[in-house]
Amino acid sequence: MDHSREPFQLDGTTAIVTGASRGFGRSVAAALVAAGAHVVGVARSGDRLAELGDRLGDGFTAVTADAAEPTTALRLIGAHRPTTVVLCAGAAPTMSALPEQTWETFSRNWNVDVAQAFHWTLAALALPLAPGSSVIAFSSGAALKGSPLSGGYAGAKATIRFITGYAAGESERNGLGIEFVSLLPQLTPDTDLGLAAVQAYAGRQGVDVDAFVQSMTPVLTAEQVGKAVLDIASGGLRGHHAYSLALAGATALD
Repeated sequence: MDHSREPFQLDGTTAIVTGASRGFGRSVAAALVAAGAHVVGVARSGDRLAELGDRLGDGFTAVTADAAEPTTALRLIGAHRPTTVVLCAGAAPTMSALPEQTWETFSRNWNVDVAQAFHWTLAALALPLAPGSSVIAFSSGAALKGSPLSGGYAGAKATIRFITGYAAGESERNGLGIEFVSLLPQLTPDTDLGLAAVQAYAGRQGVDVDAFVQSMTPVLTAEQVGKAVLDIASGGLRGHHAYSLALAGATALD
C-alpha cells in the first residue's frame, strides 16, 4: 500500500511536542515554530518550558503535565486538535550493567517512554486526528543494536517502534489517513541523555569521552533531528513507518 501523501506547509498548523523542555524535544519544538507551526510543548518541568517559551515567543504554548499519564493525551489532543504530534518524552535510563540493575531501574523506560507512546497513539486513533495528520514517535538506534548499560531502554524503544507500526496498520485498515512514523536516531552526545550514555560506554571501554566521540564521527546533532521531523511532518519524507537517523540522513527501515 502507498503510504505517501502530498507535501504541505506547516505554517498555521498546530503541533504538540511531548518532552519539549530538553533534548530532541526542545529542538523539535524550535524547528516546528520556525516552520510556522504553533507548538504546544508538554513536559513535567515547568521552569524549563517557561524558559523555552520565552525564547520561542507567541508560537509556543507551555503545558506542564506528565505525558505518560493516561488522561493527558486525550485532554490535550481534544483541546488543541493538532496536525502534528511528536512524542519525545522519556525517562533517563540508569546507566549500569545488568547485574547492577533492579527491576525498578530496568523497567523505568517501559513505565514512561512506552506508556507515553501507548496512550498518545490510542488517543490519536480514538478521537481521531484529522486525515493527513502525523504522529511521530521517538524510538532509538538502541532498538536495533541493544544497549547493555541502560537496562530495559533498548527493549522499550523497540516496543515504541512496534506500537507505531501497529497504529499505522489500524489507520490504513480503517481509512483514517493518519501517518504514524517512528524515528530511530543514533547515539549522540548532543543531548543530556546521549552524553550520559557516551560517558558510560567510554568508561566501559577504558577510553576518555573525547576519544569515544571521535570514534562515532560524524555525530548526529539535535538540530538535524528537528529537520528530520519537519521532513516527515510536512510529507517530504514519506512512504515508510520507521526511519533510522544518522548525520547522513534518514534511512527507511520497512
